[in-house]
Amino acid sequence: MNVANQAAPRSMTWEEMLTLTLWVADKIEQSLAGRIKLEPAPETISLIKERFDLICQHTNIHLPEPYQSQLYENVLHELVGFGPIEPLLQDDTVTEIMVNGPHQVYVERSGKLTKTDVKFLNDDHVIKIIHKIITPLGRTVNRAHPLVDARLPDGSRVNAVIPPCAIDGPSITIRKFSKDRLTVDDLIRFGTLTPEMAQFLEACVVSRLNIIIAGGTGSGKTTLLNVLSGFIPPDERIVTIEDAAELQLHQDHVVRLETAAPEPDGTGRVTIRDLVINSLRMRPERIIVGECRGGEALDMLQAMNTGHDGSLTTIHANTPRDTISRLETLVLMAGMDLPLSVVRRQIVSAIDLIVQQARLRDGSRKITHITEVQGLEGDTVVMQHIFVFEEEGEQDGKVIGRLKPVGIRPKFTTRLETHGFRLPASMFMDQDKAPAALGGRRGRRGR
Repeated sequence: MNVANQAAPRSMTWEEMLTLTLWVADKIEQSLAGRIKLEPAPETISLIKERFDLICQHTNIHLPEPYQSQLYENVLHELVGFGPIEPLLQDDTVTEIMVNGPHQVYVERSGKLTKTDVKFLNDDHVIKIIHKIITPLGRTVNRAHPLVDARLPDGSRVNAVIPPCAIDGPSITIRKFSKDRLTVDDLIRFGTLTPEMAQFLEACVVSRLNIIIAGGTGSGKTTLLNVLSGFIPPDERIVTIEDAAELQLHQDHVVRLETAAPEPDGTGRVTIRDLVINSLRMRPERIIVGECRGGEALDMLQAMNTGHDGSLTTIHANTPRDTISRLETLVLMAGMDLPLSVVRRQIVSAIDLIVQQARLRDGSRKITHITEVQGLEGDTVVMQHIFVFEEEGEQDGKVIGRLKPVGIRPKFTTRLETHGFRLPASMFMDQDKAPAALGGRRGRRGR
């Protein structure tokens, strides 16, 4: 489309609008070279508007409303935002954005995926936005390195894949960063857990139990990890280790570590495992690993077994039993020739509690199991559920169920009491079946 010195049509297709947007944005970018940045100063916005008006005047671009306003908004998104997906990033109801090539963009709202009418002009347009995201972080993506993890300035997690790995066009997946840090009260209100479960988990974190949060993709593991980390006393030194920093700890004494991608020549790569090993030299009182998905699981277990109790991490697994199997596999990925029996002893010695999170078919997220790892019987890891989610059916598209205790106290109750938590027997009993004399009691930390 030849846009210069031509009157614009009174109605425009999305292709024509995007073509014009990119042409105008390129002209403004050239005229303001080096002055346009993300989160620009007000005077920069004024300059952009001034150049926009001049270009429209000098090139005879006369658009009726609302096209003129839409064009300026699109240009602004290209220059100081992330192009067509910028409105989705600004929409607080959107929790995830999925770009499947230039002409297919999905979002998640309230746990449900829906297709939007947002489009990019072509593959190059998508790749341009990918470069805009990763270049400030010193990361690159090209045919030789088609995969990249990054984060936006607000902390949102980004994964991008370009051809040849992305067959149908460049792909961008953005897990949005919540502007308001969710609290345990929010999770209780959402029905993710009960007040009794929250009180129990607080006791476990403060009492320095080693906890693994398990679940599938998008089940809310990182959100729960954020909430549980908020129970860590403020006077403890915490080291966090992540691929892309997204944890929001409010304690003062926090050291945040993030992996580094390799340089084009292959050097300079720093992995999660490198950071876990290094963190042991940093006098941590708590180690929080965003996700264990490789050989770093062995180093994490060894850290838990050598005085760094109270550590937390997440792992991809669908059940508590699967979590143990997944840990075994990850430990073996470390390249150490360890017998499986030794690996299992390491696991049961290190892990105290598995918190299983799930995204149900209606989009809701719930803790489905809180499970104690009790030990070994022969070659079998013995586990005991403390709380479970019992599904009761479905009504109006919503999963109906009940979060309840199973009636068994954990074996580490004495450890909780040592740290001042005297939890009543009623907390571990199904109140629908508990004797009336035990009902209505709430545990609290001893003073």
